[in-house]
Amino acid sequence: MIAHENLLQKNWQRPAVRRLILDVGWVLAAGILGALFVQMPSTLWSVHLAGVVITAFCAGLLQNYLQLFRLRKFPVAIREWRLMWLHALGVFGVAALMGVAFRFDAPLGFGVVTGLLATAVMIWDRYQRGLVPQLGTDSVESVKDGKRALLIGAGSAAEMLLAEFERQRPHVTVVGLLDDDPQKVGSLLHGKPVLGGIDLLREIVPQEKIDEVILAIPSLDRAGQQRILGLCEGVGAKLWMMPSISRQLAEAGHSLPKLREVAPEEMLRRDSIETDMSAAAGYITDRVILITGGGGSIGSELARQIATLRPKQIVLLGKGENSIFESEQELRSGGFGSVVPVVGDVRDRATMDRVITEYGPEVVFHAAAHKHVPLMERVPIEAVRNNIFGTLNVAQAAMAAGVKKFILISTDKAVNPTNVMGATKRAAEIVIMAMAGRSETQFAAVRFGNVLGSRGSLIPILKKQIAKGGPVTITDERMTRFFMTIPEAAQLVIQAGSHGGAGEIFILDMGEPVKIVDVVRGLLKLYGLEEGKDIEVEFIGARPGEKIHEELSWESEDLERIDGGKVLRLKSLDRVGWDDLEGRLMELGRLCEVGDGEAVRRELMELVEGSPEKAVGGDRGWPSERMR
Repeated sequence: MIAHENLLQKNWQRPAVRRLILDVGWVLAAGILGALFVQMPSTLWSVHLAGVVITAFCAGLLQNYLQLFRLRKFPVAIREWRLMWLHALGVFGVAALMGVAFRFDAPLGFGVVTGLLATAVMIWDRYQRGLVPQLGTDSVESVKDGKRALLIGAGSAAEMLLAEFERQRPHVTVVGLLDDDPQKVGSLLHGKPVLGGIDLLREIVPQEKIDEVILAIPSLDRAGQQRILGLCEGVGAKLWMMPSISRQLAEAGHSLPKLREVAPEEMLRRDSIETDMSAAAGYITDRVILITGGGGSIGSELARQIATLRPKQIVLLGKGENSIFESEQELRSGGFGSVVPVVGDVRDRATMDRVITEYGPEVVFHAAAHKHVPLMERVPIEAVRNNIFGTLNVAQAAMAAGVKKFILISTDKAVNPTNVMGATKRAAEIVIMAMAGRSETQFAAVRFGNVLGSRGSLIPILKKQIAKGGPVTITDERMTRFFMTIPEAAQLVIQAGSHGGAGEIFILDMGEPVKIVDVVRGLLKLYGLEEGKDIEVEFIGARPGEKIHEELSWESEDLERIDGGKVLRLKSLDRVGWDDLEGRLMELGRLCEVGDGEAVRRELMELVEGSPEKAVGGDRGWPSERMR
């Protein structure tokens, strides 16, 4: 008896069972109202009530056959409305037959009232739960016709996405949905069944020959995303994801934007870091801002984020007219019209003096630089001219014009440099540290890790290799890098301006270094590709100037956490005085004029080798023992 009661309790807790019982109850209530409607004599109520109960029982069998218990929301799909009409007709037929069998005065009237009223109440019940989807106008274009898709998540976003598929991609076969909410398992969304929990993904994908897995939970956190990525590993299906903005749109009842591929940034083994930008508004709002390298990946992202802080004007300077033009047009189309495009070269001191004097910027973000390590190994003179003397030109022009803040974009390759590019960026750091305190201009630098998605960086190269069918090339299986996203990089630069001024250097807490080979294999998983079967991975050896592990700071740099620990401020204890530095720079410039690349390389390395010999933060992790 106890076991029987436990079984009943367990079954009652199942959403499908509760829904079926509730729907049968609506039929029973509709039958009683139908009997009242046809004005049955009170003396025959016991007979008529038996007919109503039998009608409700038969309706329950019909509902179970049609699986209406899976339809937990307002019917939208044609198939769902068809099921409702079949239910109405079925209940009408049964009720009419019961009316004839039990000699009701108006069996057809009883059947019509019972069938229509019961079905209408069932539809109303689903409506009144407040779960009616609002169909929108945006199209879902990412998943190709002819594909079999599986949705992860059975909430409002998934419901709206299914509606979009029905309207815009009717040939896409959505096999079903997975959701960890037991209340949703067994129900229908737009005629598509919720098959079970998300852990069933690895079982269902091969079983149902799924081509596309769509993550339809825009609010899912990083840990949840990593769980889905892990489940998708090796199943051979491509993963798509809704943009995070979908969460607000779904809550507002509007249609969803296009699906996007899972961004490479989401392979980071940490949450994205957002720094507090409120302090930055104090030195940017209503000010003129100059961004060198304004058409590049970092420069253009800086412009986007600075524009949200309402500066008086943004001056974009760069050598490439097309990239500067595109960056300008993007700002204007986004609603920021006070932008000035300037085509110019930071190596030209006269141009820098003219631009800064003409537009009068109060803050300069110096992002212009040559960044490609192997390429700069071949042209050390150009690297020195652009990265060192370009920085010197902009900094001196800023000092002469009384610019308030100068922020240099540097790199972790400036620590213990073994290549020309890293050495030139270290020299640029030395320049701004030596110039700090020599005028009213406040100098600071920001040291980046590898910026995911920037031009010529790892991810775009890998995606091109994958698009061509491989092989995907990796320099060394042991190689690790610190990674950050373009938005994180831009936020760090802007944040530095609110804290720096005395020649400090800032870095972002990027977590532990990531192996390049893990990034590659993670990217292959996102594309549903299997290494060695669908595409080859080749190890080609480190290129000229590349290190196996990057470092983050010199041993003599004092570290301090700011902004809640997300950002580190470094203060060098071994600064080069300007008087000593000026002579070294003059000699380096003379060698560049002579055109002796090897001599320039030797002089450059001698200039930066005065920095401390030991660096930290590479494969040993963060130098926590020196943090304050």
